This record gives sequence, C-alpha cells and structure tokens, in this order.
Amino acid sequence: MKNIKRVLIANRGEIAVRAIRALKELGVESVAVYSTADKNSIHKDLADIAICIGDAPSSKSYLNIPAILSAIELTGADAVYPGYGFLAENYTFASICEKSNIKFVGPSSSALKLTGDKALARKAAEEAGVPTIPGSPPVETIEEALEVASKIGYPVLIKAAAGGGGRGMRVAHNQQELVKLLPIAQKEAEAAFSDKRVYIEKFILNPKHIEIQILADNFGNVIYLGERDCSIQRRHQKLVEEAPSIFIDEEIRKSMGEAAVRFAKHIGFTGAGTVEFIVDKDKNFYFIEMNGRIQVEHPVSELVTGIDIVSWQFKIADGQKLNIKQEDIKLNGHAIEFRINAEDSEKFTPNPGTIEKLYIPGGYGVRIDTHIYQGYTIPPYYDSLVAKLIVWGKNREEAIKRGKRALEEFILEGIKTTIPFHLKILNDKEFLKGTYTTTHVDRNYLGIKE
Repeated sequence: MKNIKRVLIANRGEIAVRAIRALKELGVESVAVYSTADKNSIHKDLADIAICIGDAPSSKSYLNIPAILSAIELTGADAVYPGYGFLAENYTFASICEKSNIKFVGPSSSALKLTGDKALARKAAEEAGVPTIPGSPPVETIEEALEVASKIGYPVLIKAAAGGGGRGMRVAHNQQELVKLLPIAQKEAEAAFSDKRVYIEKFILNPKHIEIQILADNFGNVIYLGERDCSIQRRHQKLVEEAPSIFIDEEIRKSMGEAAVRFAKHIGFTGAGTVEFIVDKDKNFYFIEMNGRIQVEHPVSELVTGIDIVSWQFKIADGQKLNIKQEDIKLNGHAIEFRINAEDSEKFTPNPGTIEKLYIPGGYGVRIDTHIYQGYTIPPYYDSLVAKLIVWGKNREEAIKRGKRALEEFILEGIKTTIPFHLKILNDKEFLKGTYTTTHVDRNYLGIKE
C-alpha cells in the first residue's frame, strides 16, 4: 500500500475482524474502536491499536461521528473503514472525512448521497438504461399515492425513500389498505431514517432477489463478480445467500452484470458495491437499489470468484488500479452463506446471552466469519448476527451436503440461534429445487401472507 498506512475500523463484530485480517495481509496497521459494551470483544484484541469511543448505545459510540473523528486524530489513522451498517452509507460522515483529508474507504459522499436515496437512485437507474419497476417519485399525501396506484395497478409497495432492511415498507393490495398503510410507513421511515418520504412502486408477486457484486476503481474500470441469490429472507431480512443463482442463465447473468456496471459508471461509483434487482417468474429483472458498501453476504462471491473483495476495497482507496478484467472472472463451484443469529429460530426474536460452549466447524470448503468465543457475552444493543457459516462445493448439491454437515457440527450453547432454521431450509423441497422466492419463509414458516 502506497498511501494508506493506518486504518481506523468504524465498526464492530465479524466485519471488524474481517477488515483487520485483510489489513494485516496488506501490511497496514489497524485501529479498533469499541463501546463500553464491547470491552471484551475480540476485534479490539486483534487490532494493532484499540480505543474506546463511548457508551453502549450505538448513538453514543458507533454512530457518534465526533467520537470517531477524535479517535482518528488521536491514533493518527489516515483512513477509515466503515464496513456495513452504522456509518457505512452516511454521506455526511463521508463528506466530513473528505474535507478533513481522511480517506473514506468507500465511494464518494456524492455517490453515497445518491445511492442512499432510493428515489434518486431509481431516477439514475432510468437514466442509465437499467430496467426499473413502474413507480413514482416520493409522495406526501394519500391523494398522490392513490393517483399513482390507480395508474400502475394493485398490489403496490410503499417504500421509504431513505430506507433499507424492510423498514418503512408495506404492501397494499387495494385502495383501503393503501389509505391505512401509507401513514404507518411514513412514521416508520421517519423513526428509522429521520426522513418520512416514501414512494410507490408496483409490487412484483413472489420475485427472486438477485444482486450483482461490483468493483470500481478510480480510473473508470468497473467489473461485476457474478450474482448472489438472497431470496431466503423473512420480512425483507436476508437469512441465506448463495452464488451463483440456479434460477438465471448465463445470458441473464451477463445482462444483469452489464446493467449494474452501467449504473455504477453513470453515478461515478468507486469501491465495492452491490446493485440489487428483483426478478419475476418470467426472468425479467428490475433495479431495486444500490448498496454503496460491503455486504454481509460478500463471502459467497469471494469463494466462487477467488477474489478478496475486502482487500480490493482498501487497494482501491489507496489509489490502485484494478488488475482484473471482466473476462478474467470465472465462476467456480457453488457457495452458500448461513447467517447465524442470536435469535429464537421459531419466532426470530433476539436472544442475547453468554456463550457457554462453542465448537466451530471446519474442514474442506468451510469458512466461518465471526467474532465470538466461548465465554463471550453477546450484548443486547446491536445486530443479532454472531457468525456467518459459508460453505463451498464443486456444485450446488455438494455445497448443500457440506452445509448440512457443518451446521450439524456447529455447537453453540447458552443462547438460541438460527442454526435449527437453516437445517430445515436445507431439507426444504422448494429450496432444493431452487424455486423459492422472497416470500417463501414468510408464507411457509411464519404464516405471513402478503
């Protein structure tokens, strides 16, 4: 690395550990920040330097921009890595870093501002010639929403303009539901994102959720690393991801990848990002959004392409040019990621606590990304993700068998986890056939009908 010598990681948990590992291999020093609730977290011990930035609530620590900027100054870091969540897509934070001569490991603040606003991103996608779902700009009143819905037809999806993760999102099947749900979605959006704007788009019934991983350097080079199928999700929260998708063929993969590249080039995006699409039963694909950060599920793309995406985030931020061309990308085998959450797998309710016994699976084709250890107490203040189990096989059948084996030998006692749910999924007929859609878990496991 020529320019970046010390990186502060403005995050916690497994993604902080993942970043520290990449930095060590690049010969760059790492700075860990931690809240008082994370004083026993492993990422602070693995880093070269660690500094406490505040109390347990994320608003007083991992979302506390002045505290993080002070930590950067105190430790002499010349770059900051946001990971995912927290400040990863906060364009204000990225802008402050730019003005303070601190390298933000990610896209520019202007690109983040655009991708963080779904309405603006949708408009940019249309300008770039990327297929979008019929819909509207942000609406404020019931009358505006009803007018849009009458034009595009029910059912419609109400979506938070500044949102993500399913918050501020509601499906309305008719006029009465739209009148009822619009103010609810607006309140949710305001509470979650301090922005009550919502927009309306046509609701695609039982779609696939397919996303394209891209890398873009500062010299205009953009490549895509295949796709991930993220359709196993509950209430729009992803649970299982796999690459490649068996639902799409090489022609559609190429079309989606090229569309993602066009969008990234159109907005001047740099770094690692993901362009997300939904795909209908006829295999028409439509732009949803772009995440201008690393994704939780990035390891499946790494395993099938052999490319270290996190390391490339740092290299691109350092000013290096991509030395990988699109024709170099060859998908090898099949990978599946299981999100191991500290949750009751029947109700998906959080279940923090102390890990009394831990055995982590291993063997050929098995990868674990985690920050937990035996005796570690999972704090109740943050996301419930405690580990990611990623398996690789020469084909999907082998990956599924390896996933079953690894899940069965994963011992995690003292808390409830989503491991039992994942074992059910691997015996699920629709999953095995690859015909599952984004509503599969809600319909068949939670009894939710939309």
